[in-house]
Amino acid sequence: MTPQEMKQLAELLQTVPGIKSIELQDVQELAQLLRESPEIGSIEVKGWFGTGVVITRTTATPVAVEAPQGFHHSALPAGPGPDAREASRGAVVAALKEIKSPMVGTFYKSPEPGAEPYVKPGSRITPGQTVCIIEAMKIMNEIEAEIAGVIREISVDDAQPVEFGQVLFRVDPHG
Repeated sequence: MTPQEMKQLAELLQTVPGIKSIELQDVQELAQLLRESPEIGSIEVKGWFGTGVVITRTTATPVAVEAPQGFHHSALPAGPGPDAREASRGAVVAALKEIKSPMVGTFYKSPEPGAEPYVKPGSRITPGQTVCIIEAMKIMNEIEAEIAGVIREISVDDAQPVEFGQVLFRVDPHG
């Protein structure tokens, strides 16, 4: 990104509702972060009620963090027999990309009770497609896919509470 493009982006971001101002230095730092960190897929600046910066990862590698934040990490067994089958399943799961909850709230698979779910296992998704709703503080937040592929697993039941970073869906990007 050229310095002129960064300046234009900074000026544009100042007009986003909910963002009071963003300096050229902030845009340069975000662009530098993207260049230096290949594991970061995108950085999105949002306004209005979603005010803030959303950073997405390009890797499906589980991240181990403290339990209060809701991330889970499981080790794969390596022995023969049933454990080997479980390890094989784990290798398949590792090849899948995860869609994680961006907030704490209640997971809903459809836009309203009794309606068809946004996605089911086997559904093909595209970036920007709504995959579920998470209700937080009486606000219904549509969660959009950031990757294309086929839904292989839905990890949460309808109307179940979710934590920040909890896996909601596993997607086969090659499906």
